[in-house]
Amino acid sequence: MTTQDERSIARDRMRFIKNSQSARLCYLGILFDVLYFVNIYKSDVGTYYYNVKIGASIVYNLVFLLAAFLASEGVKNYKKEFSYILFVISALQIVRIFIIPMQAHNATTLVNEVAVSVMNNGQFYRVVIYLVLSAVALLAAAIINLQKSNAIAEHLKSIGETA
Repeated sequence: MTTQDERSIARDRMRFIKNSQSARLCYLGILFDVLYFVNIYKSDVGTYYYNVKIGASIVYNLVFLLAAFLASEGVKNYKKEFSYILFVISALQIVRIFIIPMQAHNATTLVNEVAVSVMNNGQFYRVVIYLVLSAVALLAAAIINLQKSNAIAEHLKSIGETA
Protein backbone atom coordinates (compact mmCIF):
# COMPACT_ATOMS: atom_id res chain seq x y z
CA MET A 1 0.00 0.00 0.00
CA THR A 2 1.42 3.37 -0.97
CA THR A 3 1.56 6.54 1.10
CA GLN A 4 -1.05 8.08 -1.21
CA ASP A 5 -3.44 5.17 -0.54
CA GLU A 6 -2.93 5.47 3.21
CA ARG A 7 -3.60 9.21 3.08
CA SER A 8 -6.76 8.61 1.05
CA ILE A 9 -7.99 6.01 3.53
CA ALA A 10 -7.28 8.32 6.46
CA ARG A 11 -9.22 11.13 4.82
CA ASP A 12 -12.08 8.79 3.98
CA ARG A 13 -12.25 7.71 7.64
CA MET A 14 -12.69 11.38 8.60
CA ARG A 15 -16.19 11.24 7.15
CA PHE A 16 -17.20 8.84 9.91
CA ILE A 17 -15.07 9.98 12.85
CA LYS A 18 -15.68 13.18 14.83
CA ASN A 19 -13.02 15.89 15.09
CA SER A 20 -12.47 15.27 18.78
CA GLN A 21 -9.06 16.97 18.86
CA SER A 22 -10.49 20.41 18.06
CA ALA A 23 -13.48 19.86 20.34
CA ARG A 24 -11.21 18.96 23.26
CA LEU A 25 -9.12 22.06 22.66
CA CYS A 26 -12.34 24.12 22.81
CA TYR A 27 -13.19 22.49 26.14
CA LEU A 28 -9.69 23.33 27.37
CA GLY A 29 -10.21 26.96 26.32
CA ILE A 30 -13.47 26.98 28.25
CA LEU A 31 -11.77 25.47 31.30
CA PHE A 32 -9.08 28.17 31.35
CA ASP A 33 -11.76 30.85 30.98
CA VAL A 34 -13.65 29.40 33.95
CA LEU A 35 -10.45 29.49 36.00
CA TYR A 36 -10.02 33.15 35.02
CA PHE A 37 -13.65 33.86 35.87
CA VAL A 38 -13.42 32.27 39.31
CA ASN A 39 -10.10 33.94 40.08
CA ILE A 40 -11.35 37.43 39.23
CA TYR A 41 -14.79 37.24 40.78
CA LYS A 42 -13.73 35.64 44.05
CA SER A 43 -11.65 38.74 44.78
CA ASP A 44 -13.11 40.97 47.45
CA VAL A 45 -11.15 44.19 47.54
CA GLY A 46 -13.42 46.86 48.93
CA THR A 47 -15.98 48.01 46.41
CA TYR A 48 -13.64 48.08 43.39
CA TYR A 49 -15.38 45.22 41.60
CA TYR A 50 -18.92 46.54 42.17
CA ASN A 51 -19.49 48.43 38.92
CA VAL A 52 -21.04 48.22 35.48
CA LYS A 53 -17.79 46.99 33.89
CA ILE A 54 -17.89 43.84 36.01
CA GLY A 55 -21.54 43.28 35.13
CA ALA A 56 -20.70 43.59 31.44
CA SER A 57 -17.77 41.23 31.96
CA ILE A 58 -20.03 38.62 33.51
CA VAL A 59 -22.49 38.86 30.62
CA TYR A 60 -19.61 38.66 28.11
CA ASN A 61 -18.24 35.63 29.94
CA LEU A 62 -21.57 33.84 29.63
CA VAL A 63 -21.75 34.66 25.91
CA PHE A 64 -18.15 33.48 25.50
CA LEU A 65 -18.91 30.17 27.21
CA LEU A 66 -21.96 29.60 25.02
CA ALA A 67 -20.10 30.52 21.81
CA ALA A 68 -17.10 28.35 22.67
CA PHE A 69 -19.33 25.38 23.49
CA LEU A 70 -21.35 25.86 20.30
CA ALA A 71 -18.09 26.04 18.33
CA SER A 72 -16.88 22.84 20.00
CA GLU A 73 -19.98 21.07 18.73
CA GLY A 74 -19.53 22.55 15.25
CA VAL A 75 -15.88 21.58 14.90
CA LYS A 76 -16.73 17.98 15.80
CA ASN A 77 -18.40 17.80 12.38
CA TYR A 78 -15.58 19.59 10.51
CA LYS A 79 -17.64 22.73 9.88
CA LYS A 80 -15.24 25.40 8.66
CA GLU A 81 -17.44 28.33 9.74
CA PHE A 82 -16.85 27.53 13.40
CA SER A 83 -13.11 28.03 12.93
CA TYR A 84 -13.80 31.68 12.19
CA ILE A 85 -15.87 32.00 15.35
CA LEU A 86 -12.98 30.47 17.28
CA PHE A 87 -10.52 32.93 15.72
CA VAL A 88 -12.68 35.85 16.88
CA ILE A 89 -13.26 34.65 20.44
CA SER A 90 -9.58 33.71 20.73
CA ALA A 91 -8.60 37.28 19.83
CA LEU A 92 -11.18 38.63 22.29
CA GLN A 93 -9.57 36.59 25.06
CA ILE A 94 -6.31 38.46 24.44
CA VAL A 95 -8.15 41.81 24.39
CA ARG A 96 -9.69 40.98 27.78
CA ILE A 97 -6.23 41.10 29.37
CA PHE A 98 -6.16 44.85 28.84
CA ILE A 99 -9.56 45.50 30.38
CA ILE A 100 -10.16 44.17 33.91
CA PRO A 101 -6.82 42.51 34.79
CA MET A 102 -4.61 45.36 33.59
CA GLN A 103 -6.78 48.07 35.12
CA ALA A 104 -7.18 46.21 38.43
CA HIS A 105 -3.45 45.54 38.60
CA ASN A 106 -2.71 49.26 38.27
CA ALA A 107 -5.43 50.35 40.73
CA THR A 108 -5.59 50.85 44.47
CA THR A 109 -8.62 51.17 46.67
CA LEU A 110 -9.35 52.02 50.27
CA VAL A 111 -10.14 49.19 52.66
CA ASN A 112 -10.63 50.29 56.27
CA GLU A 113 -9.05 53.60 55.27
CA VAL A 114 -5.86 51.89 54.10
CA ALA A 115 -4.81 51.97 50.44
CA VAL A 116 -4.43 48.43 49.10
CA SER A 117 -3.64 47.11 45.65
CA VAL A 118 -6.71 45.72 43.93
CA MET A 119 -4.82 42.92 42.19
CA ASN A 120 -1.39 41.79 43.33
CA ASN A 121 1.29 40.57 40.93
CA GLY A 122 0.62 36.88 41.59
CA GLN A 123 -3.06 37.11 40.79
CA PHE A 124 -2.40 39.34 37.79
CA TYR A 125 0.08 36.90 36.24
CA ARG A 126 -2.23 33.98 36.98
CA VAL A 127 -5.28 35.53 35.26
CA VAL A 128 -3.18 36.67 32.30
CA ILE A 129 -1.84 33.13 31.91
CA TYR A 130 -5.39 31.73 32.06
CA LEU A 131 -6.57 34.11 29.34
CA VAL A 132 -3.54 33.45 27.13
CA LEU A 133 -3.89 29.66 27.52
CA SER A 134 -7.59 29.93 26.72
CA ALA A 135 -6.81 31.96 23.59
CA VAL A 136 -4.07 29.55 22.49
CA ALA A 137 -6.31 26.50 22.95
CA LEU A 138 -9.11 28.11 20.94
CA LEU A 139 -6.69 29.25 18.25
CA ALA A 140 -5.23 25.75 17.96
CA ALA A 141 -8.74 24.29 17.73
CA ALA A 142 -9.59 26.73 14.94
CA ILE A 143 -6.43 26.00 12.95
CA ILE A 144 -6.75 22.23 13.29
CA ASN A 145 -10.41 22.34 12.31
CA LEU A 146 -9.65 24.55 9.32
CA GLN A 147 -6.96 22.15 8.09
CA LYS A 148 -9.12 19.07 8.63
CA SER A 149 -12.25 20.59 7.10
CA ASN A 150 -10.26 21.64 4.02
CA ALA A 151 -8.75 18.15 3.76
CA ILE A 152 -12.12 16.42 3.99
CA ALA A 153 -13.70 18.85 1.51
CA GLU A 154 -10.86 18.19 -0.92
CA HIS A 155 -11.23 14.44 -0.44
CA LEU A 156 -14.98 14.53 -0.99
CA LYS A 157 -14.43 16.57 -4.15
CA SER A 158 -11.87 14.04 -5.41
CA ILE A 159 -14.31 11.13 -4.96
CA GLY A 160 -17.18 13.06 -6.50
CA GLU A 161 -19.25 13.71 -3.38
CA THR A 162 -20.35 17.00 -1.89
CA ALA A 163 -20.21 17.97 1.75
